[in-house]
Amino acid sequence: MAASSNSSLSGSSLSSDPEDYQPPIWKSYLYQLQQEAPRPKRITCPQEMESRPKYYGREFHGMISRESADELLAGAEGAYLIRESQRQPGMHTLALRYRRTGASASRARPHATPSPSRFGLQTLNYRLFYDGKHFVGEKRFESVHDLVTDALITLHIETKAAEYIAKMTTNPIYEHLGYTSLLKDEAAHRLSRGRAEPRRVTFQRDERISSPLVRRSALKDATEKQCSYDKVHNFKVHTFRGPHWCEYCANFMWGLIAQGVRCSDCGLNVHKQCSKLVPSDCQPDLRRIKKVFSCDLTTLVKAHNTTRPMVVDMCIREIELRGMKSEGLYRVSGFSEHIEDVRLAFDRDGDKADISANAYADINIIAGALKLYLRDLPIPVITFDLYSKFIQAAKIPIADARLEAVHEGLLQLPPAHYETLRYLMAHLKRVTMFEKDNFMNAENLGIVFGPTLMQPPEQNALTTLNDMRQQKLVVQLMIEHEDVLF
Repeated sequence: MAASSNSSLSGSSLSSDPEDYQPPIWKSYLYQLQQEAPRPKRITCPQEMESRPKYYGREFHGMISRESADELLAGAEGAYLIRESQRQPGMHTLALRYRRTGASASRARPHATPSPSRFGLQTLNYRLFYDGKHFVGEKRFESVHDLVTDALITLHIETKAAEYIAKMTTNPIYEHLGYTSLLKDEAAHRLSRGRAEPRRVTFQRDERISSPLVRRSALKDATEKQCSYDKVHNFKVHTFRGPHWCEYCANFMWGLIAQGVRCSDCGLNVHKQCSKLVPSDCQPDLRRIKKVFSCDLTTLVKAHNTTRPMVVDMCIREIELRGMKSEGLYRVSGFSEHIEDVRLAFDRDGDKADISANAYADINIIAGALKLYLRDLPIPVITFDLYSKFIQAAKIPIADARLEAVHEGLLQLPPAHYETLRYLMAHLKRVTMFEKDNFMNAENLGIVFGPTLMQPPEQNALTTLNDMRQQKLVVQLMIEHEDVLF
């Protein structure tokens, strides 16, 4: 993406009218600074060093003092070399020459030790490591040259634009786009009409547009068809090829590698510091969701635009169609190979997976697949952070108080988890109505589904064993009192 003028967003671009919306102007100041950063200048050793590690080149000068390194680096900004420590043989130091002026001279990086010099030039000494890649901090590089290039860019930007960087999140463009702005507009509109309950609004994306920010910006395509569950972004450090701008603050993401983070579920690209300020409004992109089983529950339902996971809906529908009178339903296991086939079918075909009687005559295979799906969720239906609350609720001796405590726990579940649990418990309640045929009452189902729906945060076998009675009781109570609790 080409850099544009360093002007801020114009008033027209912030219009709440989707028809008037104009894409934001990317701010190019930090991009220009990166272009002006000093270039690396390798200072080579004139003689061959027998002690030189194989992963260093001629920039390795052996065991020399700091003073000798300063002399070799002379007055060339961006000059660098590697030396072996005289105090700690076997440890290596990257010596890098950089010009610091004024207040910036006092802002040395925490892992760099500066050597003073005239005219603002200083030698910064970094402890250098190698584990297959070169690093002095969190970032890892294929070559020392790339490491130095990135260091010079970072030093240049962080010294020249320290105040700008500190303030760049104070006027983000993100809050004017996508879900957030229309949520505010919708709430204000309803309040003005005397209706205090804000209704959630979400938007479908235009698949023809590659940028998540621009997709959020296509407000004229907004609809109310999408699920309204909140979902945090799944940010991971990312290396961007070519210039990229932060989709939260509109500023350039500087550096050679690991310039920012990308949401692996929706593709949003932001600075690491900006990621902490982005709202929980991730709308997963189906193209990024690689599987159905073992996928986060909220991520899956938002990606597929459903209220519950399709696995739960389809399996329950099939079981209620032809399995409610099956003896030992959910207790009797189907063949594990066939259950694995069902899992692969969902991962491959999604809601087009064939789980009919023609494909799997034994209903226990479908019941087993449903249990496997629930058991393999990375965050259980009853979430890790609420596990102890439900366990403690089950220990309350007074029945009414115990039921009230379980109800309070249910209200704290994420919406997608709550809706999945509500639907499952209504189904299991119907299963118990066929007890004379399937021999499965609420207690039996509690034994089966307790460890499936509830898992302790610490995978401790002793904790799980000690809590089994409470796990069973929680599920049993939810089945027996499904009409009251949900």
